[in-house]
Amino acid sequence: MPLSPEQREQLRADTFAAYQQYLNSGLASLLKFMGLDVVEDHAQGASVWDLDGNQYLDCLGGYGALSLGHRHPRVVAAVQEQLAKMPMSAKIMLSRPLAQAARALAEVTPGDLTCSFWCNSGAEAVEGALKLARLYTGRARIVAALGAFHGKTLGGLSASGRELFRQPFQPLVPGFAHVPFGDAQALEQAVDEGTAAVILEPIQGEAGVILPPPGYLARARELCDRHRALLILDEVQTGLGRTGRLFACEHEGVVPDIMTLAKALGGGVMPVGAFIATPQVWKVMEPNPLLHSSTFGGNPLACAAAYAAIRVAVEEELPERAAKLGSHALSRLQEVAARQPGMISEVRGRGLLIGISLAHEDIAGLVIAGLVQRRILAAYTLNNPTVIRIEPPLVIAPADLDRAIAALEESLAQTAELLGDLPADTA
Repeated sequence: MPLSPEQREQLRADTFAAYQQYLNSGLASLLKFMGLDVVEDHAQGASVWDLDGNQYLDCLGGYGALSLGHRHPRVVAAVQEQLAKMPMSAKIMLSRPLAQAARALAEVTPGDLTCSFWCNSGAEAVEGALKLARLYTGRARIVAALGAFHGKTLGGLSASGRELFRQPFQPLVPGFAHVPFGDAQALEQAVDEGTAAVILEPIQGEAGVILPPPGYLARARELCDRHRALLILDEVQTGLGRTGRLFACEHEGVVPDIMTLAKALGGGVMPVGAFIATPQVWKVMEPNPLLHSSTFGGNPLACAAAYAAIRVAVEEELPERAAKLGSHALSRLQEVAARQPGMISEVRGRGLLIGISLAHEDIAGLVIAGLVQRRILAAYTLNNPTVIRIEPPLVIAPADLDRAIAALEESLAQTAELLGDLPADTA
């Protein structure tokens, strides 16, 4: 039986109160300010509906986790089938879903990336990759990039490059050094015979969708080879087609020693993470196969989702779709930027990972609120609040993408008018 308006309002109020009392009152206040103090109810494809039946176009895509969209039927069916058989593993016998997922991943990753460990998130994948690099090389030093985002566990946070998140938890894991992203000379000066690994995102997502200069990843590969260090590429946000190739490192033809994955790997249905390495590097894990383990990592439901997600990404040509739609969106957004020079400083991206750099972070907040008013979901990047990300499901319809861009321009105009009406010292 459908809920009455009064019942829906009571549910919304109860949920908001629970956020304030049992979760995070600061988050509740932020969502209310953005006009997002509504309760999500169901979703399909690139759309989300709230309790009142309002439909929102999802241009955030779960921060990259929903590349296949909400509830992709092939992934849902795979998980439902596995759920009816065996949701969780006994952990002491061979798991067919895990074996299938691992083989499928090895078949699509570049070069000789073959052996994988399955976990529950991107942060866990990064933790495992860092441990493997130290184990293989016998060295401790890790070189990472300023502005990087590799998760918020202690190891991932130690590799990440924004002090706002790092400082409250000092001291972090020792042995990490940070250099400017895209600066090959700085990287060369940082990598030496004591370096275990260089960890980079092929495109820095949370830093504001920052693309490295051409040849940067190839230079990182060369430096690692010279000093017998490992190259770790974090494809948690860029992997599985987001940038117009199945993996973003393929744009430069660079193969890392270790790659981390999550987000889209779960097909938008299950939380899944993995790190995959070459057989040569993986050999150090063989003498003690339980040196790194996870109770829930590689569980049958997650692996069924991952196997289906990989198949869908390849068979439905989602990287090609992202490349085509992304090129169109970038062109449209650059036209919007030309009409709003005082608001937008730059539009950049690759595929359907696009960043819109605004003049001030307050503008970004107001524009996002304006998008919500128009039933478009978006957010700014975690390490750069001046940048709004456009990161929709790769299955988004072209007409919906155009609608989102039109709504963005309306929100920019609305924000400009609002700022123009404020006193100068307030604006």
